Amino acid sequence: MNPWKGLKGLPHDMWALFFTSLINRSGTMVIPFLALYLTKKIGVSPTEAGTALLVYGAAAFIAAPLTGKLSDKIGSLKVMKFALFGSGILFFVYSFITDYNWILAATFILAAVNESFRPANLSFITEIVTPSQRRMAFALNRLAINAGMSIGPVIGGFLTLIDYHYLFYANAIASIAAGIYTSSIKWSSLAGAQKEQTDKKNISNIKFAILSDKSYLFFLFAIIPANLVFFQHLGALPLYIVNDLGYTTAAFGLFGSINTILIIIAEVPLNNWMNNVSYKKTLMLGAFFAAIGFGGFAIATTTFPLVVAIIVFTIGEMTFFPITAAYTSEIAPADRRGEYMGYYQMTFSFAFSAGPWLGTVVYENYGSVILWSGALVFGLITTALMFFVKEKNLSNGN
Repeated sequence: MNPWKGLKGLPHDMWALFFTSLINRSGTMVIPFLALYLTKKIGVSPTEAGTALLVYGAAAFIAAPLTGKLSDKIGSLKVMKFALFGSGILFFVYSFITDYNWILAATFILAAVNESFRPANLSFITEIVTPSQRRMAFALNRLAINAGMSIGPVIGGFLTLIDYHYLFYANAIASIAAGIYTSSIKWSSLAGAQKEQTDKKNISNIKFAILSDKSYLFFLFAIIPANLVFFQHLGALPLYIVNDLGYTTAAFGLFGSINTILIIIAEVPLNNWMNNVSYKKTLMLGAFFAAIGFGGFAIATTTFPLVVAIIVFTIGEMTFFPITAAYTSEIAPADRRGEYMGYYQMTFSFAFSAGPWLGTVVYENYGSVILWSGALVFGLITTALMFFVKEKNLSNGN
């Protein structure tokens, strides 16, 4: 059995979108190095650099539902183009700003524009593939993101040795190149036709419509604990491996590469293999593996247990994130997918901002055992809550 066979039936538009995301994410250099840039080049304190990252996350959190609704109103493809060209220009301008207060303002605007790509991208995927293809489509999209993210920060690390400003120039070029590529593609009429058939009256009244969908609100709240756990790999995990266990930062980089390589190699085949498993079971499995993987760090003090724990939580990540996106696309009304994806992305942005911060606070004040035990509990909370997720009217037969 070919584990990649699920990709064969994906439409041309999906592969074009794959290369859009790959080009864009291959230039991701500014955000991974922003704290270093602000402390070493601008001369601010670590706390002030952390505040800038918090501002970035807050802007992404606020922008997600708004740009999701905008995708429903004017079309997700237009929003994606705006995000790519707009962020490209802003990355370039950002490199010339040296006043800290202006940097905070620019960070907020940059995040709002740059992160508007995500909900529009997710919404567009639901428009160009059939319901039965969505799991594989979202897995393929994550493959593009992770493959790009394995390139951009590596190149960025070398560029910092020359001049930090090159990070901004390279990121700007990649964003604009992705925008040019997207504009040059002959997209099929499917997405456009769907937009033309959308009832404009309904779209004008979608404000707060999400509040009436209690099932989806429950789902959004239920995935937050697990999302907070997954983002410990950005905050507490490097501190634990380097400070507590005594590994070098280079060793931590190698440990981190296990996660990226596994995702690139195994995520698409894994989702293809699990394509006929119900959403509820898949979501429970993903959250459970996250709980066991991150919880396992409480007893993982040598290389082999660390590798096992990383593999386990990566399996959870490869299972959980594509399915949460696919579930959102299935449960969303056809004319409100952008809005639903926007709120879904909002939970992701919240976890991106709060997860690393919360983990480092617990780690610093209570120690690593309490931290990883808490991660186990949070992951199990989402696992239990996923049992109550409704699968009504889902068209893939699960």
